[in-house]
Amino acid sequence: MKRVAVSTLGCKTNQFESAAMIEQLKAAGYSVVPFGEESDFYIINSCTVTARTDSETRRHIRRARRLNPKARIIATGCYAQVAPGELEKMPELDCILGNMEKQNISALLESNTNSVSDISDIHSAAPLKLTSFAEHTRAFLQIQNGCNSFCAYCIVPFARGSSRSVQFNDVIKGIRDLVDNNFKEIVLTGIHLGAYGLDLKNPFSLQSLIKEIDKTDIVQRLRIGSIEPNEVTDELLHLMSSSKNICQHLHLPLQSGSDTVLQRMGRCYNADFFREKIEKTAAAMPNAFIGADVIAGFPGETESEFNETVTLLEELPLSDLHVFPYSSRPGTRAAGMPGHLPAHLISHRAANLRQIAKRKKETFLGKLAGQTLNVLVQSYDSNHKISKGLSRNYVSVSFQSDNPIINTEVPIFITGSNGDICGGSYKPTI
Repeated sequence: MKRVAVSTLGCKTNQFESAAMIEQLKAAGYSVVPFGEESDFYIINSCTVTARTDSETRRHIRRARRLNPKARIIATGCYAQVAPGELEKMPELDCILGNMEKQNISALLESNTNSVSDISDIHSAAPLKLTSFAEHTRAFLQIQNGCNSFCAYCIVPFARGSSRSVQFNDVIKGIRDLVDNNFKEIVLTGIHLGAYGLDLKNPFSLQSLIKEIDKTDIVQRLRIGSIEPNEVTDELLHLMSSSKNICQHLHLPLQSGSDTVLQRMGRCYNADFFREKIEKTAAAMPNAFIGADVIAGFPGETESEFNETVTLLEELPLSDLHVFPYSSRPGTRAAGMPGHLPAHLISHRAANLRQIAKRKKETFLGKLAGQTLNVLVQSYDSNHKISKGLSRNYVSVSFQSDNPIINTEVPIFITGSNGDICGGSYKPTI
């Protein structure tokens, strides 16, 4: 049986697509092994959101060649989609496949020719079949792909194409298949998740989809991936706050707290609008985990504009931040803008934002002490009798338990926090 190893870089969409590829390869008779082991085939599912992720892809390709000089090495994903010419220069690489080619990975694995479809010609989303996931307790389900926004800094629309949605019935079937295989939590993912359903023949909204899933009670825990600030409606907040299945967790891309920077980025909101959405979310769900993306050092960002971002972040009831140092991407509008900042200044500003993120998370976790959270157990250390899991509001929790209770949701009384994790106590019901 031929062995294949898969390395995944980047977003939850890529993680879902890697899981779908692995399932397809297993069905075709391949043995899937960890990426660090010797294999006959290595697949690198790449990301291209920053120059660093491009570099990471190249590093994984070279590592695969060292693991087995005779192996066949394939690059796919977003870097392969937008810059196949760059990857062709790598002598370690045998084949380049685009994002659409992932759907036929088992047939193309041993192909001698590169294949990168024109993603701009793709206008519909066929559901990728997936009934299992490596994590065993939580599974991602891709319900949307592509993006029509073309923000100034972003290469993703060129890598993923236009926004396109999986049909409603196929989404429901995907959830049922995963639930039938004992997954307790489903995470809805997409490149622009909030655009779900708008391109369908009979238009449907993400909010309507979530409402239907919640109403039918088909999954124990439903989590929503990242959505845009303007897609957080009062109705969605009411739905999330009143549901027993929808996890109280939102991640919103802010990118900057300066109106002038937001304008240059091509974002469709201002700082006051973002502030209102966060404050409404916190009021509707006081224990909700609210994360945000922010970019440090966008071209032309002045000290005053950066300080506007700092002030906004300090004032908002956020739980954590994903901080991205600006990285120029060829082919984006921002790459040709004046005023690119020196790397050391970008790094300094990113470090400042990460300090804010650290304080925000410590504050959020600290206020949970004395509360009881429902935790989905994901792992068990039998030597120390320690279980670890994830709460509905996206908090990592550890606690002592005499027996493994993996993939079970249990109430945990939170006693305190340390860094990124809360500690708690569990009393089994008899």
